[in-house]
Amino acid sequence: MDYKDYYQVLGVPRSASADEIRTAYRKLAMKYHPDRNPNDKQAEDRFKDANEAYQVLSDPQKRARYDQLGSAYSSWQNRGAPGGGFDWSQWTTGQPGSGQQVNFEDFFGGAGGFSDFFSTIFGGMPTSGGAAGRFGPRMARQNEQPVNISLTEAYAGTSRVLEGGGKRVTIRIPAGVKTGSKVRAAGAAPDGSDVYLKINVEKDANYERKDDDLYTSVSVDIFTALLGGEAEVHTLGGKIRVNIPVGTQPEQLIRLTGRGMPKVKSPESKGDLYVRVKIQIPKTLSARQKELLEQARNP
Repeated sequence: MDYKDYYQVLGVPRSASADEIRTAYRKLAMKYHPDRNPNDKQAEDRFKDANEAYQVLSDPQKRARYDQLGSAYSSWQNRGAPGGGFDWSQWTTGQPGSGQQVNFEDFFGGAGGFSDFFSTIFGGMPTSGGAAGRFGPRMARQNEQPVNISLTEAYAGTSRVLEGGGKRVTIRIPAGVKTGSKVRAAGAAPDGSDVYLKINVEKDANYERKDDDLYTSVSVDIFTALLGGEAEVHTLGGKIRVNIPVGTQPEQLIRLTGRGMPKVKSPESKGDLYVRVKIQIPKTLSARQKELLEQARNP
């Protein structure tokens, strides 16, 4: 097995950022793509090498593992070479129209597999050739694709595309899914077996999720908190006006029933949205405001 210096393959230093790695890969992929270099075995090999390098260096965990092993991979192999499951999500899943879908056959069909080093370090690859374009034995046991979705997508429901073995399957992800949920894609694998999308709902800067309930915040001025009034609150279903009761306290929670996340098995039902009130204290007051506040303090 030959060791491949993936940094050298992409022409980037070991300190390269994720953006630098992505840019270098795209340039090589465009230059050596088989469609631009028909019947050019050397270009085909460079194209495959660039894809292999990018698959490792674009993933923080795989890159760390590669940097740790380096050229010492052979001694690691001699100690047992435990197989690491390969994450196919970057190659076989994406949003429809996102341009991120990549067909297995574009890289493996009739052209051989990735290097022995890659397969040893990062696990089994799909076998090339064969009537059904089958997954390799390791993938056949797993058939699980990690998929990241936003909280907004989890609220409304979304979809992803699986491609491979000549198939293109759109999988609907239901509203209300949580991190760890699995969505079954019946017969989506190249060999006709099922694939499970393992969902990871990304954190949202504006909301905290607890089961089907959501937590957010709204800022009001001290006069609205004291005297009552309304405030505009952003929900995943749109903006609404919320009543602020007289004498609202800092950090007080206002419960909005049915404004949380849909329940997967009954999406017409939703959890609640809790709005935490943040009270803004003015740094300057007019003479009249000071007078009135003094009167309120000393009635």
